[in-house]
Amino acid sequence: MDAQSSLLLVEDDAQLASMIADYLSPHGYAVRIESQGDRAVEIILATKPDLVILDVNLPGRDGFEVCRVVRPGYAGPILILTARAEEVDEVVGLEIGADDYLSKPVRPRVLLARIRAHLRKAAPDGVNLAETRLVIGELEIDAACRMVVLEGCEINLTTAEFDLLWMLAQHAGQPLSRKVLNESLHEPPHDGLDRTIDLRVSRLRRKLLDDSASPRRIKSIRGVGYMLSADP
Repeated sequence: MDAQSSLLLVEDDAQLASMIADYLSPHGYAVRIESQGDRAVEIILATKPDLVILDVNLPGRDGFEVCRVVRPGYAGPILILTARAEEVDEVVGLEIGADDYLSKPVRPRVLLARIRAHLRKAAPDGVNLAETRLVIGELEIDAACRMVVLEGCEINLTTAEFDLLWMLAQHAGQPLSRKVLNESLHEPPHDGLDRTIDLRVSRLRRKLLDDSASPRRIKSIRGVGYMLSADP
């Protein structure tokens, strides 16, 4: 998988971008570097790289704006990098559809582990399950091709959103704690906020047309976590 994986690194610090590319290339990744946020939007939508590493502070358009603009047309993993190390940055990044978040200075081994984990999840042949298709009411989830259909309409989900929905669907009718969901969805050690799962659930509810005030598909279980209703 690695030898065929294309990465787009959007970073305006030429020295840092070169260092990251030099570290990742020997591991079999084809790394393309772009320094301008506006050009990154065009490249992502035109070439659909396997994964995007996206800095926040960019000329042209900042990383958050790039993520927000491309997300409707790009379902691959987006990893956001920032030097600001502020909690609000992570919240914003997750709300607009980022799959992961790393603070600078970047630790190359951690970055490599995150990349491998996200690409492994995104690859159809990475599904190692006896059952790869689940139907729950009007909701159909196909893990082999990572497709979600609701009432006959395909729903565009990010990698992280699909992984969360698939995990909930495998245990439909059974409450899952935030801890279990976090541990299952983040293979490398994750340094994110406890609210990561909450934000992803919020995005999933919107995409599944689930009323956040009174959800009938993804229900909040007080003191536990979340449950996908087996009979929505």
